Amino acid sequence: MHFYDVAHIVATHGLKGEVNVVLVTDFPEERFAPGSKLTLKEDNKRVLTVVNGRPFKKGWLIQFAEVSDIDQAEQLKGQTLVISEDEQHDLPAGTYYYRDILGCTVIDNLTGANLGKVTEIASPGANDVWQITEESGNEYLIPYIDDVVKKIDVPAKQIYVELMAGLRDED
Repeated sequence: MHFYDVAHIVATHGLKGEVNVVLVTDFPEERFAPGSKLTLKEDNKRVLTVVNGRPFKKGWLIQFAEVSDIDQAEQLKGQTLVISEDEQHDLPAGTYYYRDILGCTVIDNLTGANLGKVTEIASPGANDVWQITEESGNEYLIPYIDDVVKKIDVPAKQIYVELMAGLRDED
């Protein structure tokens, strides 16, 4: 069974065992709702039950039923909270998990030429930006917008694009 990261525990908060987490999920309201079960990746797949979760600064504060004081919370620092593949959402059409996109071969929609592979994804603003690494090691960025990305074939791990002038050094 595959597990996927949803948060990294970075600090304790208060004396009653709350932890501060950095999010790796787009669904914090559901993941950290009371009664939700999360698994500790590094602690022999120990399961924790959320009592309370709320936004805090750039992350979330979470209280677990199994953690009642700061000493217990301190032992969780540096660990990763995960969910199983079965607990993941089905995404709407045209929406993808990063793992679906990373590693895909990028193909020129007009010529069929291999343009490289998606090696990194960033979300700096209104749309994601994909880093493409060519076989030669050269890297360039493309925006994930309809004008550029024409088709994504997740099962085949292929993405068809029409690059605008200036997106690659040779254009």
